[in-house]
This record gives sequence, structure tokens and C-alpha cells, in this order.
Amino acid sequence: MCAYLIRPWLTVYAIKMPELPEVETVRRGLAPVMEGRRILRLEQRRADLRFPLPERFAERVANARIDRLARQAKFLAAHLSTGEVLVMHLGMTGRFTISGQRQGEFHHETGHLTAHDHVIFHMEGGETVTYNDPRRFGFMELWPAATFGAYPRLRTMGPEPLSNGFSAAYLDTALSGKAAPIKAALLDQSVIAGLGNIYVCEALYRAGISPKRLSRSVPGLRAARLAPAINAVIAEAITAGGSSISDFAGT
Repeated sequence: MCAYLIRPWLTVYAIKMPELPEVETVRRGLAPVMEGRRILRLEQRRADLRFPLPERFAERVANARIDRLARQAKFLAAHLSTGEVLVMHLGMTGRFTISGQRQGEFHHETGHLTAHDHVIFHMEGGETVTYNDPRRFGFMELWPAATFGAYPRLRTMGPEPLSNGFSAAYLDTALSGKAAPIKAALLDQSVIAGLGNIYVCEALYRAGISPKRLSRSVPGLRAARLAPAINAVIAEAITAGGSSISDFAGT
């Protein structure tokens, strides 16, 4: 995972599919050149990704300062000084390439990739941040900051691992009565936000729970083993810079 550097280029990659640790790694790679800086100009090279890009996109973000670059579940959220939040999802093949000298975390060498560059942010510090997405399953949306708590793609999500809302007691309640296999339940983003297949499998293995076990049989002692296993797996993955598969180089 996740980022590649060849002067003056830095690329922050996400694996297929990026989960919570990968998106957090991308956020950490972007923060040094985006957080606290203004977007001087935005280039939009097509009308849509998975969904249409925001109306008057370039006009609405021009000269906006990114006050905070956050992550919620598998989403990046750039809180703008204009009172809007730019929500970004990487889909399957989305990545950001940063030109300039300031390096984020997790960087290795790569070449110039321009065939699928769709959105380019020209930043106040002189860097450009380019969103590249060959399969175009990612998306970008603008949402009012005042009602961001009601953003529909995040509103129904469960608590994240490592958050105050996630615990063995929470699992007891969330899994009680569920007939689905535990693996399927943990992949349900309304149960726990940000988990994907690789991390669910590892957490279940560490907790000694079969992925085929019915969810309703997990509350109690098994949930007491599973909750800390999930937290440990996610914490370790974030520290390592995410996990790498397919055409993305090692951590």
C-alpha cells in the first residue's frame, strides 16, 4: 500500500476495494498538501464518475480552504471554508497523485499515469492533487456542512472499530437475533462501518469464530473475543499503511 513517489510526483493508492485502513492511509498521504490550504483552481475533465460530479464544481470549490480533511468509514470528507463538505469515495481503482516536493506517508516510486486523470486540484502550496480512476467507480459530492450528519451515504452506518461506540456490548446488541452468518453480518456497513473482507476474516480467525457461525450465537463470550480482535486488526492495518493486493505494491 499505498503511495508512490518519483520526484516531483507522489501517488497515494487505495487497494481494491479500499476499506477503512486504506482510506485512512490515503487521508494521511493527502493531509500535508491539502489540509489548511486553499484550492486555487479545480480542473474537471469529465462530467461524471460513478455519479455526476457536482454542478458548478470548479466554481464552488475555487479559493475554498480545506479546514479539515477527515475520514468517515470508507469516505474522505474535506470540510471547506465555504460551508460545504467535499465527500470523496475511491471506488475500486481510485487514487490520488500529488505533484510537488511535500511528501505524505507511504511513498514509493511510480511513473506518470494520466490516461484516467479526471479531477485535478491546484493547491495553494504549489502542488497539484490529481484524482485518477480507470474504472470510475469512485465519486465526489458536495454537501452542506450544516446538515452533514444527515448525509445519506453515511447516515445508516454503524460505529467504526476503535470508536467509543464500538464494543463487545455493542456487538451483543447488534448481533442478537440475527440469522445471517457472522461474516456477512460484519460486512454489513450498518452493523460496523469500514470493515471489508480481508479484515473480517482476520478478526474472526483471531477470535476463533467460524465465518459460517450464525450471528445470533456470537453475543456473550464470543463477542467478548471478537470486539478486541476487530480493534486490533484495524489498528495494526492503519499502522502498516493498509493492505496490498493485486497491482498495488507492498506496505
